[in-house]
Amino acid sequence: MKKYPVMFQKLSLLALFCLVAISSYSQKIATLEVELTKATFGLDIPVSINLDDVTYVSDSVLNLLEVKGDKKTPVPFQIEQGDPRKLYWIVKTEAGSTGKQLFELVKGKAPQSPEVMAIVNDGALTIHKGDQNLLQYYFKTVYPPKGVDTAYKRSGFIHPLWSPHGQVLTRIQPPDHRHHYGIWNPWTHVAYEGDTVDFWNINSKQGTVRFANFVSVENGSVFSEFGALHEHVVFKNGGGEKVAMNELQSVRVYRPQENQDFFVVDFDIKLNTADESPVKLLEYRYAGFGWRTTEKWDNKNSMVLTSEGKTRKDADGSKARWCIVQGEIDTDYAGVVMMSYPTNYNFPEPLRIWPENQYNRGDMFANFCPTKDMDWLLKPRQNYSLKYRLLVFNGRVEKEKAESAWQYFAYPPKVTVKIEEH
Repeated sequence: MKKYPVMFQKLSLLALFCLVAISSYSQKIATLEVELTKATFGLDIPVSINLDDVTYVSDSVLNLLEVKGDKKTPVPFQIEQGDPRKLYWIVKTEAGSTGKQLFELVKGKAPQSPEVMAIVNDGALTIHKGDQNLLQYYFKTVYPPKGVDTAYKRSGFIHPLWSPHGQVLTRIQPPDHRHHYGIWNPWTHVAYEGDTVDFWNINSKQGTVRFANFVSVENGSVFSEFGALHEHVVFKNGGGEKVAMNELQSVRVYRPQENQDFFVVDFDIKLNTADESPVKLLEYRYAGFGWRTTEKWDNKNSMVLTSEGKTRKDADGSKARWCIVQGEIDTDYAGVVMMSYPTNYNFPEPLRIWPENQYNRGDMFANFCPTKDMDWLLKPRQNYSLKYRLLVFNGRVEKEKAESAWQYFAYPPKVTVKIEEH
């Protein structure tokens, strides 16, 4: 029997160990087939599966690979803890592409470094990717300028929302509407315990909306998300306060890819009464999910287009699944596609869009208002949900791209899972 040097024997053992490690790393758990049935227009599409339906393997020893022919490439993924756990990743697409994309869930260590992060500083939570700011949420109370009634103070709103190129797309406390706060979600005409309360026009001193606490903050390689509890507070006659309604607002920002001119923000808003008293959101021409846009837009350099083909001339009061608001900003062009989810109350939702001659300049305000043409009764001990998605972009978005984005929001791609037998 031929003898080998001790060093060669050690090297052989090391090589064997490496082969075992590689084999273990590539142990396939399941094949995931994502079917894209609609044109994608180059958009990135968030997808997910219930991970516990596939495997109970620990999060720390999972990896996700994209399969193209014989090539397998690691893909950033994120596991949301819960019952069940959910696995999220982003499917990259090319303009006009359809068909199927294959992925493999395998056993093997693949540390996922957080790519999208939320940091807290001076009463605000900012979500960013590297040095690219995406969205900021104020949880501290922000007061109006000196000399303005402090009744206009407010917390629990988003400002700025930045475009991918860094332009600010929101505005707060404009002189014409000091109660406007970037992106926010109050209700204007509310019946509660025999009174009518206005949570929107806070200068009326009938009520306000306040940040109460963070429920969660999550960072990851696919998205960053925070959940904030807002209280709709009634100012009682003769003094005193009472919380009438709770709002849990979860805001998720998906990671933009390198050199990408868009990113996605999801809003999940849950409402319930604070006690045994019902809350009726009364019909009114504006209320709910509102966006006061940058002061750099007017009726000459910006435009509106809805899913039903309405423009700024006739969008107000119409119903829509989505609405594009975009325009020139600095030497660039940017905007947002606002999307409403099919299960939202009074879907497709009525819009409040300011007229072209607003303040003789055409300042822009856009609002999905489910109670614009009907009441909404919130009963005690029940949860009510509203979901919205924003496609935030630079450049221009045409109706076909907006429609595709909405379709993949409303009807996410089907993911077929084939579990390997071991």
